[in-house]
Amino acid sequence: MSNEPAVTINHAPAGVDQTASVDKSGDRVRGMFAEIAPRYDVVNRMLSGGIDVWWRHVTVSRAAPPRAGAILDVCTGTGDLALAYRAKCGPDVRVVASDFCRPMLDRGIEKSAKTGAAVEWVEADAMALPFPDATFDLVTVAFGLRNIADTSRGLEEMARVCKPGGRLAILEFSLPRNAIIRNTYLWYFRRMLPFIGNTVARNASDAYTYLNQSVEAFPAGEALAAVVRAAGFERVDMVPLSFGIATLYIATRAS
Repeated sequence: MSNEPAVTINHAPAGVDQTASVDKSGDRVRGMFAEIAPRYDVVNRMLSGGIDVWWRHVTVSRAAPPRAGAILDVCTGTGDLALAYRAKCGPDVRVVASDFCRPMLDRGIEKSAKTGAAVEWVEADAMALPFPDATFDLVTVAFGLRNIADTSRGLEEMARVCKPGGRLAILEFSLPRNAIIRNTYLWYFRRMLPFIGNTVARNASDAYTYLNQSVEAFPAGEALAAVVRAAGFERVDMVPLSFGIATLYIATRAS
């Protein structure tokens, strides 16, 4: 369990999706992730020093799985968060992982096959989820919300498939508030991370340059909380992680 405090946000100004200047078109994002899929996990562990594993542990602890019911992990990528939930869930919990990039999804399928983890893998666009209304007790998305072409539409779909009173957990990159930490982090994020990531991942699509640009442009904190509420969720709790390098948002589906 994280020792960092949860912050309850009750009121916030309307958020604006600032990623309009970043190309998030479906074909571009799908092709970019397909290109880096084979080395995605290795590069992520290297660039984060493995701290992303702890962030997912905090997510599973803070947004605990139901004792029975269903969980949907949207934009699952190679399935790390879905598999983390599967490891903590009992047999009465259904875990579904969806992504619109098949090569990324295939990596997750391979990992679950090695461990025997019972996860349902579904190739699907986050803006048109192929599930009935009010299907899931918990909907999660880790480091994928900012990649959805229309953030509000994606959140509305998550609200649609979430049961009234169910929860939404969003784990996403953010920028530290402390000026010294922020400036140091931005230097690494803008100069070192893109170079190392693009080189090791051996891609021609500048995927890790996109990572930097999309994180800096994406709304965070109260701005993102406002977008979440507008999509159909109520109370939003915000948990800063690692000095604010990442933030966990936990919201409740409106009744």
